[in-house]
Amino acid sequence: MTIRGIGLHSGEFSTVRFHPAEGPVRFRVGKLEFRPLASTVVDTTRCTVLGQQNLRLMTVEHLLAALFIRGIWEGLVVEITGSEIPILDGSAREWLAALAGFPALGPQPVPLNGAIRVEEGRSSVLAQPGEQFSLTATVLFPHPRIGYQQVQCPPTPLEELAAARTFGFLHEVEQLQARGLIKGASLENALVFSEYSFVNTPRMLHEPVWHKALDFLGDLYLAGRPYRGQFVAHRASHRLHVELAKLLQG
Repeated sequence: MTIRGIGLHSGEFSTVRFHPAEGPVRFRVGKLEFRPLASTVVDTTRCTVLGQQNLRLMTVEHLLAALFIRGIWEGLVVEITGSEIPILDGSAREWLAALAGFPALGPQPVPLNGAIRVEEGRSSVLAQPGEQFSLTATVLFPHPRIGYQQVQCPPTPLEELAAARTFGFLHEVEQLQARGLIKGASLENALVFSEYSFVNTPRMLHEPVWHKALDFLGDLYLAGRPYRGQFVAHRASHRLHVELAKLLQG
């Protein structure tokens, strides 16, 4: 299967192909093959960027979230042509569908031995022991259509998070474009907020926090293996997610 699409930040088209293969999940870009691990992250500005030698691979989090949800840690090589994973519709829904034919393979979830907390200002991520994997994510934005939102998984199934799209605000567009970002953004691949309302229609009541939870899953995949425990991402960012994944990767 080949998936082709535009990159959210680069504005360039790229393709992704999935190949069954022995060993842990790996990315292949040209002749370079590497595992998606927290130790390879080189930037977390508005997306998660992996670096290897002179290569930078942007916006890996939605595809990694789909791998996390499917439980695929082994048996797959992801071949990428381009510098950014396609944004598609801004969610992980199409990635989840593309991976449906691949078996869940990998090690058994590792229990957490103790609590790990990473914080910055009022934002934090917490991992602590638990009988099963659970995630609580929150966001807080001073916007009349967002405010404080929370999602808990369970009871919300992880699969349902996949449909939640990345989101942004109209007042940020010029600033982000001046920084070389969101060159490929459109109303087809993002939920956009005006000053007081939506520009396009949300897919679910609390789409922003559902997408933040999805991002967390993608970044946690960078720990390199599944963990069993209670995870809380409070107003968190890619940077905090990745810091936690680095500590878990050891």
